[in-house]
Amino acid sequence: MRKFFPIVLAGMLAMIFSCSPKEKNGQKENAPIIEKKSMKLASKRMTPEVLWGFGRLSEPDLSPDRKTVLFGVTYYDVTQNKGNRELYTMNPDGSNLKRITTTKFSEYQAGWRPDGKKICFMSSETGSMQLWEMDPDGRSRIQITNIENGIGGYKYSPDIKKLLYVAEVYPDKQLKELYADLPKASGKIITDHMYRHWDSWVESNSHIFVAELNSTVLITTGKDILLNEPYETPLKPFGGMEQIAISPDGKTIAYTCRKKKGVEYTNSTNSDIYLYDLDSDQTTNLTEGMKGYDQNPVFSPDGKKLAWQSMERDGYESDKNRLFVYDFPTKAKADYTRTFDQNVENHVWDNSGNSIFFISDWHATDEIYRLDLIDGKITRITDGIHNYTGVIPAGDRLIATRVSMSMPAEIYSIDPSTGDDKQITFINKDLLDQLTMGRVERRWIKTTDNKEMLTWIIYPPHFDSTKKYPALLYCEGGPQSTVSQFWSYRWNFQMMAANGYIVVAPNRRGLPGFGKDWNEQISGDYGGQNMKDYLSAIDTMAKEPYINKEKLGCVGASYGGFSVYWLAGNHNKRFKAFIAHDGMFNLESQYLETDEMWFVNWDLGGPFWDKNNRTAQRSYSNSPHRFLQNWDTPILVVHSELDYRISVTQGMQAFNGAILRGIPAEFLYFPDENHWVLKPQNGILWQRTFFNWLDRWLK
Repeated sequence: MRKFFPIVLAGMLAMIFSCSPKEKNGQKENAPIIEKKSMKLASKRMTPEVLWGFGRLSEPDLSPDRKTVLFGVTYYDVTQNKGNRELYTMNPDGSNLKRITTTKFSEYQAGWRPDGKKICFMSSETGSMQLWEMDPDGRSRIQITNIENGIGGYKYSPDIKKLLYVAEVYPDKQLKELYADLPKASGKIITDHMYRHWDSWVESNSHIFVAELNSTVLITTGKDILLNEPYETPLKPFGGMEQIAISPDGKTIAYTCRKKKGVEYTNSTNSDIYLYDLDSDQTTNLTEGMKGYDQNPVFSPDGKKLAWQSMERDGYESDKNRLFVYDFPTKAKADYTRTFDQNVENHVWDNSGNSIFFISDWHATDEIYRLDLIDGKITRITDGIHNYTGVIPAGDRLIATRVSMSMPAEIYSIDPSTGDDKQITFINKDLLDQLTMGRVERRWIKTTDNKEMLTWIIYPPHFDSTKKYPALLYCEGGPQSTVSQFWSYRWNFQMMAANGYIVVAPNRRGLPGFGKDWNEQISGDYGGQNMKDYLSAIDTMAKEPYINKEKLGCVGASYGGFSVYWLAGNHNKRFKAFIAHDGMFNLESQYLETDEMWFVNWDLGGPFWDKNNRTAQRSYSNSPHRFLQNWDTPILVVHSELDYRISVTQGMQAFNGAILRGIPAEFLYFPDENHWVLKPQNGILWQRTFFNWLDRWLK
């Protein structure tokens, strides 16, 4: 349940760009192309409609000759209740910006073919997600694959002779085949755990296929390199093609896989890096004996080394993310982050193969770092009030995407020797120029155990220190994901500030970016020190003369929703309104309802029936439902039917409890959303309900 990465499979993206059954090939025949709209705002205040008017930039890629940057931008149409992604190119300095696609069909996972002569992408134009190619100017668009049920990702061999693609493999025996005389029966026979995951029922596994490329032949099938193996790669639900790599000589595929099933699968995070030899069809486990997550392999430019991210302990999803490198000639593995008390994300080799760039969070911002493999030195390159989300070496510059609490993603060019950066895309400049953002302040607040806690304070636009404002305590999810400089299209701090609220967002105990001890304190201590940290933050800020301490609210999602439920029974009348989205309310039922057992086993300490387990018993004694008798404050509960991580029954229990206690409550229920709210109209409904509730009780 920690933070999620931006690269996802096409199957998950399809939810965001969903369409009705009456549409042909995913598009209404007479519907206009969804593209950027010219918006003239009536005021400088952020609204939900403005938020959904932003273009969402993603997936930049640099051409092999380093002369052209490719990227996509998604725009949404609220009336059509969906989005559309178009592709753009520009020079690495931001000049010569061109839009190269104008279609009703979103182009996913766009990238350069290894020879730089074509741009490759995935599209559902012919009914299912398939691979396409086109010229760098967007012309000569041709379909490359016609795989039954579509593909979820692809990669080319460097010599462009082979294509790797990911597709779903379904079990040989289906229920309908066993009972052919019951064609209308809808039942499922379940015999093991992990029968549903995140937001869907598990009825297939994604496998890697290899096919020969021929410019005149449409690819309809390939060789399954996991044939008859009941496992998946990439890892669901969030893994993408970053978990698969092909060597520069085109002879080896490195892939991430957790080769476990059922109860064993749901109790473990032990994924491994496997090497598949295309000539011999032999598979080797490179990380055998390494117990935690091992994922995201990347070959060095000369193919002599392989770098990947590794966690040490099985069952702990928020363990330190280390950077390992394997040297093929010597067969030696090395952890280059032994003394680096931070996480490593989104690593990439430089062009020489002597250094690796990566992203790491420290003190609530995500910055670019460089590892020098010769001396093992790690150097921080960037510094500021922002998050970098990805980096691409481009000769003497770096190309990177950057966000902040005050700006959605744009592309920057960075000098790796100085960290100086230059913005080179301005996708949302027209909207941002019309808005007034609130000031974002970094403040250190003392906790009850005399520690210093970084807390972001976001002030309303045109803040006047002589006035009094209502304030919101923001409770982060994860539980171990930093309150960093992220830009969210739901939990948007500038939106909250624009509605006249001061936002207090603490990096309480249990968040990375402040060292191992700070991050790990929360495990087995739900309802403990991290709750005291929350109260330290809001109590300190409530002393400020510009905050109305009689008008405090508390909001959060996932673990943040749990936090809201727990504080609702333990806040001593501090707050006047609560909002809990997809939160855990009853930890005992959560243990038996969730999809991934390793999470509750690690974070809660184990099952509630283990009466001799002191950690587990302490966790369950702090379940929010045990404090329902203390609830005395209005609460809005939000939950979705397709949330299998934290079942909708958790939200129903909390809402029902509030109503039965006579407490003012509302339940915002989404039958077609998961742990997130992805559809435009649902997103706007969420925002309107959110602020209507807060305004009702805090203004």
